[in-house]
Amino acid sequence: RLSQFHELMADEFGKPHSEVLIRDLALFELGDKTAAVLLAEGEDPRQIWLAICRAQQVPQGDGLDWTKKLKNNTPS
Repeated sequence: RLSQFHELMADEFGKPHSEVLIRDLALFELGDKTAAVLLAEGEDPRQIWLAICRAQQVPQGDGLDWTKKLKNNTPS
C-alpha cells in the first residue's frame, strides 16, 4: 500500500510536488503531522491520502476515491 500511496501522490500532484507535500504539509486533521511522519508511525496510507486531498482541495470526484484511483493505475 505504501508504494501505491507514492504512485497515487505522483499521479495526482506530480512527482516533485508530491514529495514536497509528503515532507512538508502539516495535516491538521491528523494532528498537524506531515505524511512522512505519519507513514513512519504506521498510519494508514489511505487516511493520509484522503487528508492530503482534502487539504489541497482536490475535488471530490477526482482524488478522493482511493479504490478508483488504484484501479485506474493498475496495468491491465
